[in-house]
Amino acid sequence: MSTTLEPLESLAPTLSVRQVLMLERVLAGEPEVVAGAGQLDRAVRWVHVAEAADVGVMLSGGEMVLTTGVLLAGDDDKQAEYIRSLHRAEAAAVVLGLGRAFPAPPDVMRRAAERCGLPMVVLHRPFPFAELTEEVQARLIRRKFAAVSMSEAVRTALTGLITAGAPLQRMLDEIAHHSGCPVVVTNLAHRVLATAGERSAVDDVLRDWERIARQAGGSEGDGWIRAELGGRGERWGQIMLCGYRGDTATGRLLADRAAEALVLHRMLGGTSAHTWEEQSAQSLLTDLVSGVVPARQLLPRARAAGLPVNRRTFVPLVVRDGDPAELDRVLRMLGLPGIVAELADGATAVLLSLARDQDATVLTANFAARLSGTVVAAADPRTAWDDVPAGMREARHVADAVASGALDLPAVVRLKDVHLRGLIRLLRDDPHVQSFAERELDGLLRGAGADLLAVLRTYLATGRNKSRTAQLHHVSRPALYRRLEAIQGRLGVDLDDFEQAASVHIALLAHDAQQG
Repeated sequence: MSTTLEPLESLAPTLSVRQVLMLERVLAGEPEVVAGAGQLDRAVRWVHVAEAADVGVMLSGGEMVLTTGVLLAGDDDKQAEYIRSLHRAEAAAVVLGLGRAFPAPPDVMRRAAERCGLPMVVLHRPFPFAELTEEVQARLIRRKFAAVSMSEAVRTALTGLITAGAPLQRMLDEIAHHSGCPVVVTNLAHRVLATAGERSAVDDVLRDWERIARQAGGSEGDGWIRAELGGRGERWGQIMLCGYRGDTATGRLLADRAAEALVLHRMLGGTSAHTWEEQSAQSLLTDLVSGVVPARQLLPRARAAGLPVNRRTFVPLVVRDGDPAELDRVLRMLGLPGIVAELADGATAVLLSLARDQDATVLTANFAARLSGTVVAAADPRTAWDDVPAGMREARHVADAVASGALDLPAVVRLKDVHLRGLIRLLRDDPHVQSFAERELDGLLRGAGADLLAVLRTYLATGRNKSRTAQLHHVSRPALYRRLEAIQGRLGVDLDDFEQAASVHIALLAHDAQQG
């Protein structure tokens, strides 16, 4: 769902002093800024025509005051106090129409305005103040109405997405569409959970994220607009509009609407900030494994996610049937920096980031030792980030080979441990290999050969150890002999012949790899 909106830059509920001075009617009065030129971006909340010397007490802030100064002429003290009172009332600017009272810009007022930082503008030609007041007030009312309409349109669009069960990323894409700038969601530690927006612009933000994160608690400025995420007395993150080009007030309104929607999305979806962290890690590791996105482009995302990347040793791991939450808990217990995420095929990927002087082999073994009954597939450590995707694919390949039924493997399995099984996994999609497997095993793939196939698998995996095979299948030795005879009869082979047994073994490995 998407709502077409007017560009947000035009929806600011206020005008700046600079924008007022650029109006056609104002330009006809030949305006000249004589003081406070550096403050022309102040917001004008209202325009007020006043000749009273004590006008400051009537203001509430943000007004542009129009005056001819008729009650101030000839009294320097009144002129200086007039400017100071506007400054105390936080007026946006003062516009003085030159004429009978002041044929030229009054120096006393100009100096006082400069000291206070109050924009002071003089009009060199006669100008009907009523026309300016009417036009500015009309524009302000239209803008305020447009801002409210925008706010409601954004809320409606995001609520529609929540109702439709849209994922977090779709929500953020919608927010980025309306804001026209990168959007970043972080946890309380300022680690990036999710991003949206034009990819190159997002990457630019993430490249500089360490500096941005350090300043995250500071004041907003230069288009960096934040809104807190939380509810029921608990803060758990923030959403940031990065480099928003529109009016700050409009950006704040948009950020608030976005924050409301994200909190509602979390509450109704039963998700948590921790789940968003898992989604972020899953996206990063999936991209690393796939190799679709160049590793160099993923480096800013990894750094922003809190993974140390400078002068590190990276250890890619893949764990079959591992619980991501348990793996993450073990990492934290051991004090090992890393990212954990479940991949699409049910395997769990882990990327460790170790200091160069740490022993990667020992630490990986310590990690695996705390995962009871789970085999950890590991690639060789990488010292260059660009080599990490190849390492992740190597670890996944090893995990695939382990999953196809290897026995008696170490707790940490590497490429050298999977031998022929690993090669077959790589070749499993080759049509010639598939044809070979079907031809060699044809007698067991049809009819009631499934039980015999399981016996054959165990017999070959144990190195043709009959006692071990009988023990694993809970049958007597004579019963096992009968099954082995049936297998040989169906396949037309002699399993005591090494070459024939090796051929059947390779075919079985290929069959299992294809089924996996």
